[in-house]
Amino acid sequence: MSQTLYRKYRSQRFDELVGQGSVTRILRNAIRRDRLSHAYLFCGPRGTGKTSVARIFAKALCCSDPQDGDCCGKCANCLSIAAGNAVDVIEIDAASRNKVEDIRDLRDKVGYAPLEYPYKIYIIDEVHMVTPQGFNALLKTLEEPPAHVKFLFATTEPHKLPITILSRCIRFDFQRIPQDELARHLIWIASEEGFSMGMEAGLLLSRLAEGSARDAISLLDQLTVYCEAEITVEAAQELFQLGDPRLPARVLELLKTGGRGELLEVWNGLVEQGADAGRFLVQVSEAVKLDYIAIPIRACARFSA
Repeated sequence: MSQTLYRKYRSQRFDELVGQGSVTRILRNAIRRDRLSHAYLFCGPRGTGKTSVARIFAKALCCSDPQDGDCCGKCANCLSIAAGNAVDVIEIDAASRNKVEDIRDLRDKVGYAPLEYPYKIYIIDEVHMVTPQGFNALLKTLEEPPAHVKFLFATTEPHKLPITILSRCIRFDFQRIPQDELARHLIWIASEEGFSMGMEAGLLLSRLAEGSARDAISLLDQLTVYCEAEITVEAAQELFQLGDPRLPARVLELLKTGGRGELLEVWNGLVEQGADAGRFLVQVSEAVKLDYIAIPIRACARFSA
């Protein structure tokens, strides 16, 4: 059975993760030095690796052959956790299991010792969706957890968590993945799938995904079906309806000069072509960023002249 690329190429070890180097370094050091907390909070934009890091951390904690704070990815424990069959690693989607009854059920089972692994690990995704009553039910467990229990929370909206929960977690803020790093990762995946892709095309997908590895790989997945042997910038522009690649710079110039009439003509042209307005605005924002960087460079050039 075929898999989507973002599932097929989901990182299985810390060494395989794209970006988030400071996060993985701290977690590996915590394992190596046996400086573990009972609760960790992974927060940041979508598709930046929060749930993947939680699963890898769970494997590293339970691995029978750990390697410098990382999991081996090959032992029975690692394979079982990766397949979702580990009885001591419980993943909960708080978007669907967020009521006080669900949290009370979790709290009642926390006290039981793990059956197979050194720890019983709860990975709670979208933890901000837990109800206020659910958080109240969880609070006592977080205050005085059993020694064998680890909580790994993931969320895109940490500001929705009560301060009483936040203060009892070690917090990690995930950043958007740098475009060049993500582009190189996409080029590697494309080559693994039998396609050639240049850096320019990789950077375009990285910009469209706004630093989200999952979104970027999903875009690449569509291109592997659309293209034959080579993934090009032109193919991406055509598939994702990005319009003329010169338009973002043209729009930026019109914004500077106040050409409202011409701006409306450009926008009407995009609408008629069926271009994706959101993705086009991402391109315009990139043009603004590049122009902002270029301003001091031009000023220095005039000064030196």
